[in-house]
Amino acid sequence: MITPRTIGFIALAGAILGYGGLWPVSKTALEFTPPFWYASIRIAIGATILFGVLLATGKLRLPTRHDMPLVLNVGIFMMAIYTLMMHIALLYVDAGRAALLGYTTPIWVLPAAYFILKERPSRRRLLGLAVAVSGLMVLFNPASFDWSNTDVVIGNLLLLGCGLSWSISIVHIRKHKPVRTPLQLAPFQLSLAAALIAIMALIFDPLPVWTGDAIQIGVFTYGGIMGTAVAMLSVTTAVRYLPTVVSTVGLLGVPVFALTLSVLFLGEQLTVDLVTGVVLILAGIGLVSVPDRKPAAP
Repeated sequence: MITPRTIGFIALAGAILGYGGLWPVSKTALEFTPPFWYASIRIAIGATILFGVLLATGKLRLPTRHDMPLVLNVGIFMMAIYTLMMHIALLYVDAGRAALLGYTTPIWVLPAAYFILKERPSRRRLLGLAVAVSGLMVLFNPASFDWSNTDVVIGNLLLLGCGLSWSISIVHIRKHKPVRTPLQLAPFQLSLAAALIAIMALIFDPLPVWTGDAIQIGVFTYGGIMGTAVAMLSVTTAVRYLPTVVSTVGLLGVPVFALTLSVLFLGEQLTVDLVTGVVLILAGIGLVSVPDRKPAAP
């Protein structure tokens, strides 16, 4: 019999495969598909699959009026804006580096939670913030980063903006408890994001050309199924069945997997500065993300 813990670890692996693989797959897709069209289509595919899963399991419900702020906030900030910035940035930034910078959300959540929610950070989390920021300084030091290349600078700043945009949703989620489950809200949030990005695509992108070759089919299939639907299902399942510490630290495998795939299949360079930055940032995120221990009852 498969235990709940085993289900949790399988789901965690699915989340790492889905979200980690999405970065190099998206980088590949943008070689022949306009960025906004790719983003909109793969998110729409993911939303359709999640609608189907909920319908098949009898759990499909419309969001309540109380849930609508979360549908709007997550759909706009965590999905639409994040994805728009991610796909623009991938035009100029290596996928491995992009995944790492796009995963810096906990760094921005900590100060946001302090100023907005009045959550006082522990010393360990402040140490984690300092360690992560030192990792960013390594990645952006003038000896290894070309500050004269405007496109690259903008791309990297957009990726940091991804983390900031996601953190806005995280802080709101902490304050606003939903009636429906996160999984029940997800397809509605994804649908909103897909629609908003499609509008941007109609305005700024040329229409995509469908060739039907194996690579094009592959990137849309992976992006929609694994990188959106399966990844979201996996995260919600892992959080449900695994201890918070295990799921939190385990998800640090997402940028590591993205970087590994990018080096192996896209020929991206693994430099000393990049490795040092990865270690420091992930160590800092781990210190920031792991929940504080509750004091023992007297």
